[in-house]
Amino acid sequence: MRQTSRDYGRPYRPRAIALANRVLPRLGRLERDALLDAARARTGLDDFGPDDFLEPLDVLLDSIAAEARLSPVGHLVTRERLIGVLANRLLVFAAADRATREAPLAAPLVITGLQRTGTTLLQRLLASDPRRRWLASWEALHPAPAAGRTLLGGDRRIAAAVTAERALGYLAPDFFAVHPVQAYGPEEDVLLLDQAFRSTVPEATLRVPTYAAWLETIDQRPAYEHERLLLQVLSRQRGGSKRWLLKTPHHLEWLDVLLDVFEGARIVWTHRDPVVTVASFCSMVAHGRGVFSDEVDPREVGRDWGRKVARMVERALATRDGGHESAFVDVDYADLVRDPMAEVRRIYAAVGDELTEEAERRMRRTLASHPQHQHGVHRYALEDFGLDEGSLRDAFGPYRARFVRGAS
Repeated sequence: MRQTSRDYGRPYRPRAIALANRVLPRLGRLERDALLDAARARTGLDDFGPDDFLEPLDVLLDSIAAEARLSPVGHLVTRERLIGVLANRLLVFAAADRATREAPLAAPLVITGLQRTGTTLLQRLLASDPRRRWLASWEALHPAPAAGRTLLGGDRRIAAAVTAERALGYLAPDFFAVHPVQAYGPEEDVLLLDQAFRSTVPEATLRVPTYAAWLETIDQRPAYEHERLLLQVLSRQRGGSKRWLLKTPHHLEWLDVLLDVFEGARIVWTHRDPVVTVASFCSMVAHGRGVFSDEVDPREVGRDWGRKVARMVERALATRDGGHESAFVDVDYADLVRDPMAEVRRIYAAVGDELTEEAERRMRRTLASHPQHQHGVHRYALEDFGLDEGSLRDAFGPYRARFVRGAS
């Protein structure tokens, strides 16, 4: 069975991409005005909504120029992604009429937890319930209604997401063994937050430490209010008044804002020993950065994200202990893997939902269709990222004592 590479400093390159990186010239700085103009030209629209996205975009572009070390192909992919995000803003504000903005939105059920703690497995299970509204990958990439259909009559957004999935599989096949991406499957709503340029998406895929540090100091409310609008736009397209199921580790850092914007939200927090999970996530980041840069330093990844995940846990605990304990349902990773349906039943009971026979049948079908190591075996080690067990035990001491069984 295929195993992922641990040679992060030499990212995998298909021959065509390696050749393109050699022959294409180093491209100039990504400029805000040029990106805005490209998005306007692509959509024929001009209203980007509130201008609170401009400062984060400027900081991100400065950080990319100074720190990201993009390859020529990485530069082109990054430019296209940024234009796509800006085009989405234009399309969303064109679609968000008064009725959409005033439509009620039921309090969502939100899955969060440190990366590699079973959030994806749990999301797939809960999304199998036909009474729940979840975010598909194609919707996360293109939330606004699309004009026109494909030649075969399909939604252009789905076709674009399928192309993006295949492109990622071509550029970084190891990434799928770490975190499978499926155009039709459930996706993290951090991609919706990213449309406000206030998310961890850039630092999970690019080396942008200045932007990442700045992001920790600013108000996240505009991002969560924009996500609320996006969910209203998406609800008008399908799902109606169904209760949303959201999922991303990003929320851990900003649960205080989430609970304020989405009043009544319930939080399902998955737990697993960070001593085990941090290296796995750092490996995911390193493989992701390898798509955009020929210069990936795994020790930089370990230093930056080792600190980051500790901050996420600290802020989450502070929010929880600040008067929100009743909003949380805890799920232990070992319990989830050993008996997924028992944990699902416990979650449903905790949030006051009924688990129907139809929902349980679909969940069991989901389990059967997603075997472990479906795309290969994920290999990683703490030492690859300059990390050690002792330091991680210290960094996560209070969290491990509270939520990790047998922690010492």
